[in-house]
Amino acid sequence: MEVRIDEDLCTGCGLCEETCPDIFKMNEDKDIAEVIKTDYDEYDEECIQEAVESCPSEAITTE
Repeated sequence: MEVRIDEDLCTGCGLCEETCPDIFKMNEDKDIAEVIKTDYDEYDEECIQEAVESCPSEAITTE
């Protein structure tokens, strides 16, 4: 699985970081989220899916 954040769509609300703090972190310089972990386990995948579904700007995608 690969997780991406569309920087043009991200509003910097921080919901993904609250949902999955091991995967997402707010980039203070850009005021948007970034992916900080790329080696995912089963728990991470469930958490990531929750973040994708709850992102208000639909900026998070997975492949």
